[in-house]
Amino acid sequence: MQMTTGSRSLTDLLLLGQGRDLASERGVSCTGELPEVSDPTLVERARVARAGLGERALVLGHHYQRDEVIDFADITGDSFKLAQAAAAKSSAEYIIFCGVHFMAESADILTTADQKVILPDLAAGCSMADMATANQVEKCWQELESIGVATKTIPVTYMNSSAAIKSFTGEHGGTICTSSNAKKTMEWALTQGEKILFLPDQHLGRNTAVLSLGLTLQDCVLWNPWKPMGGLTEREIKEAKVILWRGHCSVHGRFTKESVDEVRNRLQGVQVLVHPECQHEVVKSADVVGSTEFIIKTVEESPAGSKWAIGTELNLVSRLAKNNPDKQIVFLDKTVCYCSTMNRIDLPHLVWAMESLVSGHLVNQIKVDESVSAYSKIALERMLSL
Repeated sequence: MQMTTGSRSLTDLLLLGQGRDLASERGVSCTGELPEVSDPTLVERARVARAGLGERALVLGHHYQRDEVIDFADITGDSFKLAQAAAAKSSAEYIIFCGVHFMAESADILTTADQKVILPDLAAGCSMADMATANQVEKCWQELESIGVATKTIPVTYMNSSAAIKSFTGEHGGTICTSSNAKKTMEWALTQGEKILFLPDQHLGRNTAVLSLGLTLQDCVLWNPWKPMGGLTEREIKEAKVILWRGHCSVHGRFTKESVDEVRNRLQGVQVLVHPECQHEVVKSADVVGSTEFIIKTVEESPAGSKWAIGTELNLVSRLAKNNPDKQIVFLDKTVCYCSTMNRIDLPHLVWAMESLVSGHLVNQIKVDESVSAYSKIALERMLSL
């Protein structure tokens, strides 16, 4: 089963917003074939299927995945590291991407035409990526053109975005960024134009602009795609250095300054370590801020006995606590929060995908349109050239 991707329709967004299974609604579910979660042979089935695929397959596992999935991953990492790993393993016929939709798209863009990228559950999307549709961004650009600032504006798009938005970025002279290189890409953009359109995560854009580039909060404006002219005045847009898209991560956006204050009161000597997708007040109040890979490295290299309150996805925090028993590691927020879309990839879906491939049945292929892929690759290559 192949899923060709470009931009998501409004219908898709409404289904996702209602908490409905997008794959099922589109008639692409694997109902009736998916193993039961309680199947006592599930782990052994996974081992047999993985062995049956051998070198023909590469299984990629994002850091936010469940342990049951990570156990069968050949490589673990963040989204771009995994896409690069897929591109580097050109001999693998199948790239089984245990992550979310935009990640599988990036892998398809960077791999060869002969390779097939598989997403075990097509409903594994990303709420942040879904907050910027191609139609909304095109309309925004038209409005920027209407007031004469589009030619002075460079799009910078976070990796956590659809292929359609990456394509828009490449077509309009912009670049992609990760949470690790956002500062460098935004610095580059300001040498190419007078202002930045930062998509789709407002928090990463704001935190980088203010805390890394030395801009002020007044230099940043927030574009609301549901309002005419983004809910801004022409003067506000013209005076802004950074136009932030009204998007956010549903996990990182939940942490608050109160969460930071509470854990400091509760755990004497704790260091607060958060992802830059967190709200501005949280990032300002933290001791250490960095990407997912940076968070892992920081904890692993910290001395025994150190205490950490970590503001990122719970699967990763739990794994860090388990793998570093000599340190005290707690989740920053008292309320448990998994990435609900990332968590859709579970062992039954992985087993189903692998067993299907072993039997010669191609399922859940993610294939980006060639026209979209071309400009997306340009945007990604601009980032790599920096």
